[in-house]
Amino acid sequence: MSDLSMELKSAGRFRVSSAVAPTAAVISACAAVASLTVPAAAQWDQVEIGVTQLTDSIYMLTGRGGNIGLCVGDDGAFLIDDQFAPLTEKIVAAVAEVTDKPIEFVVNTHRHGDHTGGNENLGEEGSIIVAHENVRRRMSADQINTLSGEVDPAKSPASLPKLTFTEAVTFHWNGEEIHVFHAPHAHTDGDSIVHFKNSNVIHGGDVLFNELYPFVDTNSGGTVEGILAATDKILALSDEGTQIIPGHGPLMDRAALVHYKNVVSTLRDRILAEIREGKSLEDVDPMAICEGYDETWGGKFLDAETFVRICFNDLNRTSGMK
Repeated sequence: MSDLSMELKSAGRFRVSSAVAPTAAVISACAAVASLTVPAAAQWDQVEIGVTQLTDSIYMLTGRGGNIGLCVGDDGAFLIDDQFAPLTEKIVAAVAEVTDKPIEFVVNTHRHGDHTGGNENLGEEGSIIVAHENVRRRMSADQINTLSGEVDPAKSPASLPKLTFTEAVTFHWNGEEIHVFHAPHAHTDGDSIVHFKNSNVIHGGDVLFNELYPFVDTNSGGTVEGILAATDKILALSDEGTQIIPGHGPLMDRAALVHYKNVVSTLRDRILAEIREGKSLEDVDPMAICEGYDETWGGKFLDAETFVRICFNDLNRTSGMK
């Protein structure tokens, strides 16, 4: 058990005294998925958890890592993703500002450490961790990082989801019908989308990188076409009033989601055109591929060269054109 886990363990059911005051600001969460260097301890102290209320019972939390969804009510707190382990106390304090109920469920939208790093801390205090079965499978074994090529070690048994599903699961919780369903081979092979049907709020996990080049984790089963297919599923569930929490970046509405789909489709088509002309990756100019988008989308997480390299290799493979 980590030192932080031990401190939280001794604090009881996450009743912390040093609560973080909520703020209405939406902080763009551009910290990298599992590949970025984890900050030193002093840097964790500087992270603030932003809290944005979306409806009477649903909130979006930001900090360092993936955007968090929160549903509160009489049944208890329901969390979507939990960022990094050193931030658990701050996240729990932010939750305590809007509810006095414990965190009963945590849904992991996929396996990456900036979304699952708090699993062990929360699980040891009684939260039930829920995810697609592929999340548990991949977290249970070493994985090869798509960006760095390094080994991402297997996680501790205490970090693993305790409840898994194959296609979908529905929670009837806090007066909400919460539909959690699998998006195959999108950002990874274990992505889940969370739809709060009553409140018209959707958490898209890392299927959605708002105003950022999306990361296709090909070594975890992700594909460009899967991201587009998952985006279409979210579009089918949304209307002009839908609030959409992306895995990274600011809150989205349907217009932003349509723009995201159009940009990713355009970049996909440009890369496929190069492949169909018989070009190799070395022949392709990433800045030409990303022309018109790099000023907004580039450099915050992936640069154009990295984005094009990952997508080119994926589309070259999945299109059947060598």
